[in-house]
Amino acid sequence: MPIYLDNAATTRPCAEAVEAAVEAMTVNYGNPSSLHKAGLEAQLLVDKARKIIAGSIGADPFCVYFTSGATESNNLALRGAAGAYGRRKKKIVISAVEHASVDETASALEAQGFEVVRVSPREDGRLYAADFLNACDENTFLISMMLVNNETGYILPVKETFTAVKRKYPDIITHCDCVQGYMKLPVKVNAMCADMISLSAHKIHGVKGVGAIYIKKGVRVVPIVTGGKQEKGIRSGTESVPLIAAFGAAAEKLLPTIGERYERVGTLKKYLLDRLSSIDGTAVNSPEDGSPYVVNISAEGRRSEIMLHFLESKEIYVSSGSACSKGQQSGVLVQFGIKDKRADSAIRISMTAETTEEELDRLAEAIAEGFEKVRG
Repeated sequence: MPIYLDNAATTRPCAEAVEAAVEAMTVNYGNPSSLHKAGLEAQLLVDKARKIIAGSIGADPFCVYFTSGATESNNLALRGAAGAYGRRKKKIVISAVEHASVDETASALEAQGFEVVRVSPREDGRLYAADFLNACDENTFLISMMLVNNETGYILPVKETFTAVKRKYPDIITHCDCVQGYMKLPVKVNAMCADMISLSAHKIHGVKGVGAIYIKKGVRVVPIVTGGKQEKGIRSGTESVPLIAAFGAAAEKLLPTIGERYERVGTLKKYLLDRLSSIDGTAVNSPEDGSPYVVNISAEGRRSEIMLHFLESKEIYVSSGSACSKGQQSGVLVQFGIKDKRADSAIRISMTAETTEEELDRLAEAIAEGFEKVRG
């Protein structure tokens, strides 16, 4: 059987999500904006999912809006805040290890005249709240940082940073890309001191094509998709009821077991690293205290793409980093101090609680075989 260990890129939809999507496509297929019974039934499914997702992050359902995915949510957070607050203030602070949907959006705003400050890890490979706070000033209107880095599993000091920023600069809007942390770590908007957070369905066993953004009441954003009054005018376009229903079903299933699954995957990470420690030439790029769901290693002396294709020939599926990078060398790894040939040989292994020790055995055996057979 194939072994799928690329869950940071996407996850297999759970049965509950598939069932919810199929029912919405075949039974409750009305347009939720329509005023007749079929439309009302579809709207009730959207409302149910919104309530589930809002409850999972400790938010008011009124503050949760559905999008096409976290990339759109991140764009809406940055571009929307720039549109609302950027006339008076021109500075944005982000981490230097953000997903491309934040980093490239910040670059686009930079080209429009905004100042963007990227806070890098220190020499020890860690990010510190004090560095983010020092980067902010009276001209800053937004700070954005992810909860869990999608390439290494590094957990960023979001709560500590946002709390410190709000204490000194209460008007700065705080945004967190929670894609790799949601349903793996506790995500509560008030505890995080977050004004906006971005979520994705297909990272939590939902279906691709839908995400959400939480926007705290009173925070203003200028919509980037216009043309209707859906989602209270924040995100126009007919809601994809099947995908939204699936999102809610997946979140409802996973929420009660966050702690249990985290512990299970932590055990799997330790098991994997123990197996890999006996293979000469492997190096671990992920921090020991990072999210166990993402393990980044280097098969030194073997370029990532070549080792990936070798593993694929064994029906073992991993990646070299973010799926959005399409195999390009990671600037994120460089920021974490992982450079040159070690970065060129990086492999990202991302697990779920359903991953088995037997699958990790096969992976370790295949990597060991790859060192013998693969060159370059």
